[in-house]
Amino acid sequence: MIKSVLLVFAMEAEAKPLIQTLELKEDVPAKIVGPAPCVTFSGEHQGLSVHVVWNGRCKDHGVDNVGTVPASLSTYLAVLAFKPDVVISAGTCGGFKAQGAAIGDVFLGTAVINHDRRIPLPSFDKYGLGHAQLLATPHLQAALGLKSGVVSSGNSLDYTDKCMEIMTAHGAALKEMEAAAIAWACALYKVPLMCVKAVTDIVDGDRPTAEEFLENLHSAAAALQSTLPKVLGYLAGKELAQL
Repeated sequence: MIKSVLLVFAMEAEAKPLIQTLELKEDVPAKIVGPAPCVTFSGEHQGLSVHVVWNGRCKDHGVDNVGTVPASLSTYLAVLAFKPDVVISAGTCGGFKAQGAAIGDVFLGTAVINHDRRIPLPSFDKYGLGHAQLLATPHLQAALGLKSGVVSSGNSLDYTDKCMEIMTAHGAALKEMEAAAIAWACALYKVPLMCVKAVTDIVDGDRPTAEEFLENLHSAAAALQSTLPKVLGYLAGKELAQL
């Protein structure tokens, strides 16, 4: 039975609406001590213990710690601290029009890959791709009317032709910068992972300006805010097989 859920966010703008909506409180004393920069919050929602870890801010540049390295560190430490029944990689992403994505859509991930970890050596090629299945949630998807698809992770906001080739070959619906690394950390502890992602831009379309991207980020964060409490409410008290 699912009693405890950990949500992993890269950006404060993605995490803050949920923290405020559920009235989660920053963990004091800290559950994860420095020098790790991540910050955690905890509370309850419909009888479910809810924990949020945000990757924190870079002390040198003052921006959110995005990308695979902070994500894997935050996930590893937070799973160790909270021992959740399920982990959710939550946040925003790019979407593929070819896979039915539109700005503001919220997706459930079905699997994760890395599109920029290319190691053309025997066995290392599959290791680099890092294909991993996510927790199957067909009943949840139907109940909330969400879309679903493969999540592709990389450490750049843009992409090369080779990245696009890999994403297309594996039917990626979403492109972001953390989920595959979070999946790796979850696998170490054998904790099931879900991805709940809201689309900010269309990867196989015209690239937005920085101003357009930030505007889309706010609308996608709002869509995420309205969906995540419903996801948590659906998970509360259920067994994994019921999802």
